Amino acid sequence: MLALLGAIVIGLSLGLFGSGGSILTVPVLLYLLHMPPQLAIASSLLIVAGISLFGSVRNGLQRLISWRHVLWFGIPGMMGTYGGAWFGTLVDARWQLLVFSLLMLVAAVMMWRSSTGDNAEAKAFKPAKIVLDGLIVGVITGFVGVGGGFLIVPALVLLGGLSMPIGIATSLVIIAMKSFVGFGKYYWVMSEQGVVFDWTTIGLMIVAGIAGSYVGGALGKRLPKAQLQKAFAVFLVIMAAVVIYQSVLK
Repeated sequence: MLALLGAIVIGLSLGLFGSGGSILTVPVLLYLLHMPPQLAIASSLLIVAGISLFGSVRNGLQRLISWRHVLWFGIPGMMGTYGGAWFGTLVDARWQLLVFSLLMLVAAVMMWRSSTGDNAEAKAFKPAKIVLDGLIVGVITGFVGVGGGFLIVPALVLLGGLSMPIGIATSLVIIAMKSFVGFGKYYWVMSEQGVVFDWTTIGLMIVAGIAGSYVGGALGKRLPKAQLQKAFAVFLVIMAAVVIYQSVLK
């Protein structure tokens, strides 16, 4: 039940902000389901991919997705994710969790400083920077098992020239693409090592996350996002401290 509640919170955050929820998936799997670190990182990619894909279908029907930006950002992102996942299978999981914790702190700072981001000013489309950013975010996605929406959305708005609603919708497609590729690499390597994935838990968390994203999308039209986003930023700092203590210092 705790894992399902965690998945609902993940979906809520994706529905409200277009980011942030996926960074909670690894802690939920680590501390509520007691998965080994590398298995939690790999499983989180499939959960994030499933939730994001469902949200992308809904956004596609509403014509909110910029497919040009999906290509320019998503394809390099998939390449970077494959490389990051490959590297993640070679290093000690404690290094992955340390990088993951630092990434949570970066996400918290960005969410705190950006307020809701609704008033962000879109700028001219910059293909070279979009491709480079896609590669970098892709490597991060594969290595630590997060979708990277908190990095993708600002890039699409500030470098890609998109409005915030289109940027959020487009980011979910890119997150799904990268996460599927990253999971595929982890699954190929880990299955050869005899690792067994908990498909039932992964499926239940995807369903619960989808339900949460629906609720989050509805609440996003009514609740003050600025205050919610700052509260979420504080929560991320606390979670980062917990991960560092439990997995690195303890």
